[in-house]
Formats: sequence, C-alpha cells, structure tokens
Amino acid sequence: MDEIRIERLLQREQHDQAVELQKNYWGDDAGNLVPRHMLHSIAHYGGHIIGAYHGQQLVGFVMGFIGADIDIDHQDARPAMANLLIMSKRMLVLPQFRGRNIGFRLKMAQRDIALKQAIRLVTWTVDPMLSANAHLNIRKLGGVIQRFSANYFGLDEPDSLRADRLFVDWWVTHRRVKERARGKGSKLTLRQYFDVNAPIVNRAETKGPWLQPRSMTDVPNSTFALVEIPADFRQFEVSERGLADDWRYHIRDVFSRMFAAGYIVTDFVSDHYDGRRRSFYLLSHHFDNNYRKN
Repeated sequence: MDEIRIERLLQREQHDQAVELQKNYWGDDAGNLVPRHMLHSIAHYGGHIIGAYHGQQLVGFVMGFIGADIDIDHQDARPAMANLLIMSKRMLVLPQFRGRNIGFRLKMAQRDIALKQAIRLVTWTVDPMLSANAHLNIRKLGGVIQRFSANYFGLDEPDSLRADRLFVDWWVTHRRVKERARGKGSKLTLRQYFDVNAPIVNRAETKGPWLQPRSMTDVPNSTFALVEIPADFRQFEVSERGLADDWRYHIRDVFSRMFAAGYIVTDFVSDHYDGRRRSFYLLSHHFDNNYRKN
C-alpha cells in the first residue's frame, strides 16, 4: 500500500511546513524562500500548493500560479487571457523519499488543476545539467523544451553560470502528455537511437574518472540529434568544480545554437553503454508546429 498521499495545501500550518521544507535546499536565507504569506495568497487566488505527505510529514511539494506569456509593453501585445499558462515553481522531494514516483504524482495533480481551469500550458525552468530532472520532465511527463536562458535569474558572478535554465513546456491536453499520464511514454533506448544514426553533436570523451566536453562543430543537418551531459553531475560539481563549469559553458553554447537552428528537445535517455551510464537529450527538427511559439 502506498504510504504517500497527495493533497492541496490550504492551511497556515501546511504553509509553514512548506517553508521549512524549502530550507532543506535553500537554507535560512529569506531571499531564497517563498514565505508563508505568499504561499497563502497563491493557494487561495487561482494558484495552488500541492503537497506529498508521509504520515504527518510533508516530504515534497510543488506550487503553481496563473500567468501569461506576454510582453505588456509591446504595441501588439494580445490580451492576457489569450496567453494564459500556469507557471510551476519549487517542486522538491526530500532525498530519502526519491525514487517513489512522488515527483510524477505531484505533477499529475498539477495537470488535473490545469485541466479544471481550462489552461493548456504548464511551464517551468530547469537546470540543463541534471539528468534525473530531465528524465522526469521530458521522458516521463512528456514536456518539450525549445528555449534556453543564460543566467536566467540575473545573478552575480560566480553564481551566474549556475543560473542557466531550460524552459519546459508541458502541453497538458496534447496526445503526447495524455500517453504519459497513462504510463505509456517513450520506450526507445540509447542503443536504438544509435542504431538509426542520430548524430551526437558534442561527442564527449573520458579522461580518468570524469567525462570531458569537446567543442561542438557544426549544427547537424538531420531530423534528430543527441546532446550528452554527465549522468552524475551533482557529484561531478562537488568533486571537479572547474571541469563542471567547463561543462556548463559548453552546454550553454550547444543549446543556444541548436535552438537557434530550430531544434526542440523531445526526449531524454539515460542508459548503460560502453561500460558506463550515459545521458542524452534528444533534439528533433520540425517536430510539431503545435509546440512552436509565435
């Protein structure tokens, strides 16, 4: 029997729990925490806070609020209601509770809310270097990615490099997402992608215990392309900070060029191959015009 229950957080005590849970990742710095009064306003005025409980312990949560993808200062800006979306923020699960499908269940509960509100798009930002997050967001949930922002949060050095973000677009009524909700996601393996000669645009090499980035040459002229990242980047960044920064600069260049050429991230695959785990984003060209932003 599953001991994890998913529910909306509406009470002050629950919001206090959510503040405390954030401190596991962002410490006590108030500038990095969403405070209780903001959680209250989000939960009661069109947004939502969804929690995962183990008994009385809050072990994970996700929040979202209604927004609009518009530039209000643009002379041709359309009304906000024509561009409504849910901006998803702060999804986290305590490390000891990972691997229990909690993140997937939190996002499915968020999708249910989007459907009730007749909002088709949920979007959020992700660190491009984290393979576990990419696996959830792209392969399991069916999100797609077509935008990259360097130093998205406008941080000062030396933290600006770790503020690079990809934008996940999760079209909750699309057939691709409906299939994921039924547990029928992509089953393609890395071997199968290699067998159809999907080019690797940044062929990395192993020197010692760590994966080394090699400069991208030209944007491929192909329907599909693979972009590799280290499978264990969190450990990598602790042990080899300089090399990890080299990887971040490298991926910044790769995604900027690939998106400019019209590619979209449509899958993520992480398999054991050649004696080690390897992790790749799959990018598709001319994938589906329904995903293209005007």
